[in-house]
Amino acid sequence: MHIRLGITQGFRSFRHPPPELGSVFFLMKRRYCDSTSKHSLSSPPAKKHRPYTATMVSRTITLTEQEEQLKRLLVDVARYIDSSSSENSPTILRWAGGWVRDKLLGIKSHDIDTAINNLTGEAFVGKLRDYVEIPGNKQLHNLMDSDIGRLHTVARNPDKSKHLETSTIKLCGLDVDFVNLRKETYCENSRNPEVEFGTAEEDAARRDATVNALFYNLQTGEVEDLVGGLPDLGAGIIRTPMEPLQTFMDDPLRVLRLVRFASRLGFKIDKAAEEVMADENVLRNLKIKISRERIGVELEKMLKGKHPVESLRLINRLGLYHAVFTVPERTDMPKPDISKWDRAYECLFFLESNNTPGSIWELLVTTEEARYFAWSLATITPWEQLPDDPPLKSGKLAMPLATQAAREGFKAPNKLSDVITAAHRHRPAILELKALVDENKDEMKDRAKFGMAIREWDSRAKGSWRLQVLYSILGDVLEGSTSREEILMGWLRFLDHLVELDLMHVTKLDRIIDGTDLSKALGVKPGRWMGAALEVVMEWQLRNPGVEDPAGAVEEVKKRRVELGIK
Repeated sequence: MHIRLGITQGFRSFRHPPPELGSVFFLMKRRYCDSTSKHSLSSPPAKKHRPYTATMVSRTITLTEQEEQLKRLLVDVARYIDSSSSENSPTILRWAGGWVRDKLLGIKSHDIDTAINNLTGEAFVGKLRDYVEIPGNKQLHNLMDSDIGRLHTVARNPDKSKHLETSTIKLCGLDVDFVNLRKETYCENSRNPEVEFGTAEEDAARRDATVNALFYNLQTGEVEDLVGGLPDLGAGIIRTPMEPLQTFMDDPLRVLRLVRFASRLGFKIDKAAEEVMADENVLRNLKIKISRERIGVELEKMLKGKHPVESLRLINRLGLYHAVFTVPERTDMPKPDISKWDRAYECLFFLESNNTPGSIWELLVTTEEARYFAWSLATITPWEQLPDDPPLKSGKLAMPLATQAAREGFKAPNKLSDVITAAHRHRPAILELKALVDENKDEMKDRAKFGMAIREWDSRAKGSWRLQVLYSILGDVLEGSTSREEILMGWLRFLDHLVELDLMHVTKLDRIIDGTDLSKALGVKPGRWMGAALEVVMEWQLRNPGVEDPAGAVEEVKKRRVELGIK
């Protein structure tokens, strides 16, 4: 027999928990720990993202079998190009940027950027296709037709800070980008650089960080460091190749890219760069010069990564919040108070780090998408403190400020925007039900009241009621006047009550009778009454769990014929 011992029972035994349990008590579930049924209370320590420790970085890269195969192929293509060209300069190929950095750090990498000194990426791929069509060359490199994928070219789009055409192709099971070495020249009165062929030194200098400016020369098999990336890699430092302020003024997106790399790798941002990342002019350019889509891409990578809390800590500490979470086109957009924002994201980090069976995280965050949405919700909790915009002239409710900040600030996808809107609008109802549990009111036993409320929350943003509750929790912690532990204990009591009522999957509960059969049972034609009548059916089901005969539900509908408008 399955026995569930939850936090509610636990609180009956530990109305005044012993002080040695401290702040971890709220997280615990009583559970059987041995054959004598003794109970155990334990909490895993919060996982910490350890900062990078300075070390010596080898200049040697060991290639995988696929990488070796790809290298041999590309070097032979370069020889083929040189043999059929009248150009004096030989074709030199370099793997660049993140792939080199990650290989030196021992991190797996499947995406490879290939920089070419004398051809565009598209031109090189064209030559590559010519080369493999020469009889014998596929066999020479053990290539199957599937080893050479379809070419995809991403065009220049200066308005969205995409300054150079890039050609991407699947080769030897790896995703490979081809682009020529380039230099960028920024004019004071233009937000878009002039891009032209450049040297390896010029290409390295225009990159966002020295650790991302390393090259692996395919012809020599050596790592080339032209801007001091290897010492910074060894020291765990994120530093700009050129003067930081000019680097950020040229391309303000580099501010967020440095935040992302620092949080992902556990590196520290160079002090000189930190001092100017929140420069007024830099932040203004970040708001108006960079498309919000590209900001959203960087933020999504941060929040989907392994250490989202580190990114949010940096955004907060460096004063970047109002440049990211805003509506640039709206001149009257208010600014939320973010002085306590850290409470929200540190709470979420605490919950994720202490993910145990029956914990808040385990109950509310059930998929990888939900995890990304959860961290996204943590970013916009400060907006919950501000009053809503007045209703529109049509009478409809205005979009919540939190949704505006997400939708326009970082181009949140529609599904996430819908979750934010639902979480904001349902928060009063969520808090009202929680209060019934807090105060031990008789209404807390009404399974239909809780179940119908959850189904209503979920209907406004499919599959998101758990995240809506999580948003209320984060808002409660941000605004709370008591300790985080006390607040979370209250919320866990609420969730435990939902588990006891067997409502965690109530949104998937099928009605005991459908509309067609209900019409027949009532002897009337389907009509506008149907939707409300089926809700009555669901209420009856929730109050009568386990009953399979729909007769009782039909009788309940009959009793309320007048109210439901059934003629």
